[in-house]
Amino acid sequence: MKISTVLVANRGEIAIRIFRACVEIGIKTVGIFTYEDRYSLHRYKADESYQIGSDNEPLKPYLDMDA
Repeated sequence: MKISTVLVANRGEIAIRIFRACVEIGIKTVGIFTYEDRYSLHRYKADESYQIGSDNEPLKPYLDMDA
């Protein structure tokens, strides 16, 4: 089974390194971010990125796996 897309549920330098590695081996990337992180670099390094949580929750959405 070949991996075609990777969701990176992390932010900051770790996420950027994962995105960079995926680009090198031809894997599409998806990132998630909260409202507070809307201008963070990891959001723009992903092929696709989606906001999670509401605008008044800075960190809680990263910890809510069910959402």
